[in-house]
Amino acid sequence: MTSTTTASADAHTFVLGHRPVRRLGYGAMQLAGSGVFGPPRDREAALAVLRAAVEAGVNHIDTSDFYGPHITNQLIREALHPYAEDLVIVTKVGAVRGPDASWNPAFSAPQLRQAVHDNLRHLGLDQLEVVNLRAMFDVHGPAEGPLEEPLTALAELQQQGLIRHIGLSNVTARQVADGQRICRIACVQNQYNLVHRNDDGLIDALARDGVPYVPFFPLGGFSPLQSAALSGVASQLGATPMQVALAWLLRRAPNILLIPGTSSVAHLRDNLAAASLALPDDAMDALQQMTATA
Repeated sequence: MTSTTTASADAHTFVLGHRPVRRLGYGAMQLAGSGVFGPPRDREAALAVLRAAVEAGVNHIDTSDFYGPHITNQLIREALHPYAEDLVIVTKVGAVRGPDASWNPAFSAPQLRQAVHDNLRHLGLDQLEVVNLRAMFDVHGPAEGPLEEPLTALAELQQQGLIRHIGLSNVTARQVADGQRICRIACVQNQYNLVHRNDDGLIDALARDGVPYVPFFPLGGFSPLQSAALSGVASQLGATPMQVALAWLLRRAPNILLIPGTSSVAHLRDNLAAASLALPDDAMDALQQMTATA
């Protein structure tokens, strides 16, 4: 089945599922403790970041019940419930955390049902707006493997009204195509940034179909982006390198939705300012030369 998701008329928004969201959203992963495990060091600061994001106009928040585990969803509920009508909360299933903080596959139908119900309970919702199935054939990146069984399980939960839209995370282009034959795929979430561009072809294909692409680690994740080209463009524009990296993604394709994460209100505001940063053509040309060895 091919998705029929369409872009909105506003260049600053894009339709996710059936609702327009601002293209610069917020990822809640960093609100958990070190290694995305356990509670935050400063719970009040974590709650303040969530409230500041929504007050600044963010209406797309990315989370998962395996962040913590359970921590980020509980924080979101405490900070923001009852939720604003335009707020789209996207979560992920397909993994569980071990007692040693490991990330382990949880793909069976019973595990997925449990994960959906856990997300509903901890977020305080009757229906999850978007649930991304995270493929765990390789924890560190996309790897081929069958998704028919877990996607079918999620589609059944969708028919029961517990999920509105289904997306995919950490997947290959083949898995996306296979998934679209099982159910409508509302979005794809993979690692992508200035120096990790393996999904160039996938992004363009999804753009043609009007499907959002949501890059995780847009700023490099645990290894922040660094290069002379990036620093040079930032200096030229009077911006930070991270703002430039986000602005590049926004210009890269109209279907890209960003979810940079932070546990700092000041850093949140810096990230959101990237939405108004215009990159001239010469800056785009300089940034285009960056590679994974930069």
